[in-house]
Amino acid sequence: MNRTIGIAAAVAVAVAAALGAPGLAGTGAAAQPAEAPAATRLGINLAGPADWNSELPFVDVFRQSRLWISQRQGAAWGKGPDLDLDEFGWVKRLEPGCYAESMLCTVSGGHYPAGVYTVLYEGEGRIEFGKSAKVVEAKPGRIRIDVDSSKGGFSVQIRETNTANPVRDIRVLMPGFETTWEKAPFHPAFLARWKGFACFRFMDWMHTNGSEIRTWADRPTLRHATFSKRGVALEWMIELCNRQKADPWFCMPHLADDDYIRRFAQMVKEQLDPGRKIYIEYSNEVWNGQFPQSRYAGEQGVKLGLGPKDKPWEAGWHYTAVRSTEIFRIWEEVFGGHDRFVRVLPVQTGVGSVADGVCGFRDAAKHADAMAVAPYMSYSIGRGKTADLGPTMRDWTAEQMLDHFEKTGFAGAMERMAKDKASASKHGLALVAYEGGQHMVAFVKDRDLTTALTKTMQACNRHPRMGDLYRRYFAEWARLGGGTFAHFSSIGGWSNHGSWGLAEHYDSKPADYPKLAATLEWAKSLGQPVDQEVRP
Repeated sequence: MNRTIGIAAAVAVAVAAALGAPGLAGTGAAAQPAEAPAATRLGINLAGPADWNSELPFVDVFRQSRLWISQRQGAAWGKGPDLDLDEFGWVKRLEPGCYAESMLCTVSGGHYPAGVYTVLYEGEGRIEFGKSAKVVEAKPGRIRIDVDSSKGGFSVQIRETNTANPVRDIRVLMPGFETTWEKAPFHPAFLARWKGFACFRFMDWMHTNGSEIRTWADRPTLRHATFSKRGVALEWMIELCNRQKADPWFCMPHLADDDYIRRFAQMVKEQLDPGRKIYIEYSNEVWNGQFPQSRYAGEQGVKLGLGPKDKPWEAGWHYTAVRSTEIFRIWEEVFGGHDRFVRVLPVQTGVGSVADGVCGFRDAAKHADAMAVAPYMSYSIGRGKTADLGPTMRDWTAEQMLDHFEKTGFAGAMERMAKDKASASKHGLALVAYEGGQHMVAFVKDRDLTTALTKTMQACNRHPRMGDLYRRYFAEWARLGGGTFAHFSSIGGWSNHGSWGLAEHYDSKPADYPKLAATLEWAKSLGQPVDQEVRP
């Protein structure tokens, strides 16, 4: 350990000790009392369910399958007629000459398990497979397919289905899990990767951004064909937290009615380990105008007279305060108090007016426990002050870009953390981070320039210096007294839209991703029993 690393770890340990942060119980240990929101701890935002998800949390890969694509023989891709689906998304019937197809494991480079998968299903019909999968054995209700992951993803095709007993309840099980998948739905590598993490923020697992869920009947369940439309079933979010002894961070859908909130809270009360703390947040980044929930909050705020018509964003801040406290109140009624909660008021990092507009409206802070921010190391080239910088950076090396990043994005994050701590203290709230980490993205119109800048940004994310910057970043958060820090994001493919994942694939090694290694190291310094040598 070099001197810089040692100082960062020492600061984190000292701050954690001063705040009374105990280590988390390991697997098999009795549940420990939930920690206070002010304790410095590391959490994680889990990547959302999709066929391209490279984290592979479930041994049944159909749970992340793409929505059914309607195909017509001889026609272009996806040009079949509208499909007749039941309430859970299973195909009820097919028109002549047509079939339904779903994509799975669209992950390149062989970064998902190859071998023989077991396909189980109910009903009567004919199932075929496309792309990298070949049938090796088939009988009604059970098919075995050989999958070559080096050739990319594969597809499941319903070619025929009996309308009186349609094909449904399809399960596509990874090699080796046919006898255990029902009782152990999570992939062992996924569980090992996030062992010891204090909190799982389920924002993307709940498909929070732009969620269409309004009522309890709209929720995703274990009977639904895929989680890629509505999100992961609450039962499995609870089960994951129970297995991992981690606290859940739930983001309540912005359209959800009171009955949904109440039933959600009731299920959590009935099924979650009573030793776990529960983070409750209204939607996600309601202040952020790019999301539908922001526009909705502004409209509702204006409608309710919470802010001026010519400033819907301000009305939206106020509506966030009002709806948040309503949600907290429902949870408190279900649980008979709020001792088990961290009632979160989310604001925009470094912007005092948003913090005041949410936390200070109608005494919202008095009904909450924490103010949540996203202290990203922002580095969005092509916007704002960097609007014209892209061409200059075309031929920069990773070292040159990191020099600039440290002076701008990294330094700015340090300043915003201090402002956020002051805002939280002003309102009598603990400070937590709902998201955070590096934020390198190229927003330029020139496609070739975007490609060049993205390549350099990805090199920066693989550079040892990024790991050192993460250590200093986390140490400063701890020094300021920041509480739970939910990094964004867990594992995910990197692209011109950003390098959000701490690593890119389920089988990535910390040694190849300095920012992942630094993050695990920081959690270890806080007393969290993370696995720093994860091996799938």
